[in-house]
Amino acid sequence: MTDESRAADAPKRAKRGRRRKPRSTRKKVLVVTAWTAAGVAVLGGTGLGYVYFKLNGNIKGVDINAALGTDRPLDVDNGSQDILVLGSDSRSGDNAKYGKDEGAARSDTAMIVHVYKGHKKASVVSIPRDTLISRPECKTEDDRTDPGGQRQMFNTAYEVGGPACAVKTVEKMSGIRMDHYVEVDFTGFKKLIDTLGGVDITTKKAIHDKDSHLDLDAGTHRLNGEQSLGLVRTRHGVGDGSDLGRIQLQQAFIKALLDQVKDVGVFSNPKKLFDLADDATSAITTDSDLNDVKSLASFANGLKGIGAGDMKMVTLPIQYDPNDPNRVLPLEKADQEVWDALRADKPIPKSATEKSAGDKGDAGDVVSSH
Repeated sequence: MTDESRAADAPKRAKRGRRRKPRSTRKKVLVVTAWTAAGVAVLGGTGLGYVYFKLNGNIKGVDINAALGTDRPLDVDNGSQDILVLGSDSRSGDNAKYGKDEGAARSDTAMIVHVYKGHKKASVVSIPRDTLISRPECKTEDDRTDPGGQRQMFNTAYEVGGPACAVKTVEKMSGIRMDHYVEVDFTGFKKLIDTLGGVDITTKKAIHDKDSHLDLDAGTHRLNGEQSLGLVRTRHGVGDGSDLGRIQLQQAFIKALLDQVKDVGVFSNPKKLFDLADDATSAITTDSDLNDVKSLASFANGLKGIGAGDMKMVTLPIQYDPNDPNRVLPLEKADQEVWDALRADKPIPKSATEKSAGDKGDAGDVVSSH
């Protein structure tokens, strides 16, 4: 998600093989991160310069542009922005309590956020982690080359080559250049929700899933950070137990978060603002164009006008793999409708998702914002 600040209105620099690179511009915390980062400018204006340097030191950056070079889709300079948002399932550090890694970390959640020209509306396309795709050749962390291949699970791109390979894979799938990359950490997400004071959710059915540490009866709840993380991670507590049901819960949670984030009073409470900004900047890894407070604050300005009702959320059109019920396959023609619409900065047509298995489950009806 990006902004249309004065910097974004300036002519964008055109480099060979590079998509626009404006000076300005979540998984679940993306919106909150941007909102709190915007307030950093306010704090800095009061003379608390140390806040800037403290928060700057929190942010981790990855130079996607250097890693991928010119082997990327070209800039389509139509005023839109595209951001790949990932939540990884790394179990390192404080995340170890959620289980052990089976090898390297994988992208547990993947969303392409397309912000339309004017920055008043957005579309979000969730990519199921179990989607079988053609994964491109990628550099590995130890500087080897992984050849990629056919029928590779989407989330193995992150496992093989980290953020750069995840971005490259999405760009090869979509033909759309990602302007930015944001990755969210389990523990940081929990802390951020707790600092916000929780998120109000109504569960229409009971959700009990020991794997995601979630135990909720039907009714209205204010979820703390641990419960919120459980909700967006649960697979077995709702629907058919697949990743498709989890995606629907994630989308419902994001809408609830969007409905509430503007009412948390961060600009009238400097301490809360700092705590939120501290949590948010500690929770994310970004591309190198966003890994400083000034850029994040600029990034935030364009999100102020985008609410839950301004965001269309869909799952990438897919079908169950007839050879493996635990995997899904892209519906190529319908997928192309999605990518063509976003590339042209147009709404995703209903025809693209009407035959998809992705948005047909009942998990999306399990929760709603309070």
